[in-house]
Amino acid sequence: MHRACALAALVLGVSAVNALAQPVAEIFKCRNEQGQVTYTNDRRQAEKQKCELVSRQQINVAPAQARSPGFPRESAHDSVNARERQREVLQGELDSEREALTRARHALAEQEAVRSGDERNYARVQERLQPFKDTIENHEKNIQALQREIGNLK
Repeated sequence: MHRACALAALVLGVSAVNALAQPVAEIFKCRNEQGQVTYTNDRRQAEKQKCELVSRQQINVAPAQARSPGFPRESAHDSVNARERQREVLQGELDSEREALTRARHALAEQEAVRSGDERNYARVQERLQPFKDTIENHEKNIQALQREIGNLK
């Protein structure tokens, strides 16, 4: 008899531990005095309003994984190498933007020298030259952004 009680206590204890380890989602359907239906997952509210249980499901929760001690980390040397590679890439982009800016300025100068017969007023000349000016402005902004980014590398 003593063993049967101990076994029952053990089974209940294991059940209680399992119940704690796996949360349960319960949904209750409640009606108020006007007959309106509401749903809740708050057991205390459901007990106060005498709601009926609609759904009960076990929720499986995976435990958080501990970071292993062999988790790869970037060394200081690797970090410096990565910054140097980044600096080289940015410097290459800066050089190509400067070349593109030189070409764009040259193209604008060529277009400013051209006068066609249908451009008697200055507004038409400005309209024709505006895309070249926009290209130059775009390259200048790109150069400034790249210089800032290179300056931000530590």
